[in-house]
Amino acid sequence: MKLVLTSEHGGNLIPKAYASLFINQQALLNTHRGYDLGSLDLFNYLKPLSSFSLSSTTSRLLIELNRSLHHKNLFSEFSMNLSLEEKEQLIKAYYLVYRNNVEKQIKYFIDSGETVLHVSVHSFTPILNEVIRNCDIGLLFDSRKASEKLFAKTLKKSLIKENPNYSVRFNYPYLGKADGFTTYLRKQFQENYLGIELEINQKFSENNKVDAQLKQSLFTVFNYYLTGKLK
Repeated sequence: MKLVLTSEHGGNLIPKAYASLFINQQALLNTHRGYDLGSLDLFNYLKPLSSFSLSSTTSRLLIELNRSLHHKNLFSEFSMNLSLEEKEQLIKAYYLVYRNNVEKQIKYFIDSGETVLHVSVHSFTPILNEVIRNCDIGLLFDSRKASEKLFAKTLKKSLIKENPNYSVRFNYPYLGKADGFTTYLRKQFQENYLGIELEINQKFSENNKVDAQLKQSLFTVFNYYLTGKLK
């Protein structure tokens, strides 16, 4: 089993070439719309367990790496009015460079006879549209795939054993089969690929750092799954 770890929304940086699109928008870039708070910190904490890892710190408001090219939210209100040529440049320089790199590595592992567990690290705002999200850890997967379903059940059981106070939910606050990077990769690799989106409630994130106990719990259960050893 090879762990491929990714973080599509690790930062809120805007390249200088596109800074004019975001004048006076730093406050918005610092919110959950600009990036997934704490996700890069958790990604880096879990990174030693991975056989391959890749993160992006370019804001999702410039181009959304976790959506298909045809998705209406690929470009935000700040970048949607760019010319077709400018959009193509964004796709080539950021979107395809990132996604092709991950896909190429997964293909290499699978062609070498390995099974790949791809964990895409995300976080979610505790309140959206005045609705409280009642969840600490969300495990997003395609329930039609037996291997992903079994892994999610095993992971949930292990996390609750680590800390019975954790609220762990399946396919919440989003559906694992909705448009996303893992959904795309499932179609490319129908065998020996498990795609899991790990969603952490941002109430566990302070100053863009995730709660130490939660990070340790996640590290312990992933390490045990991958190696059979407790740390």
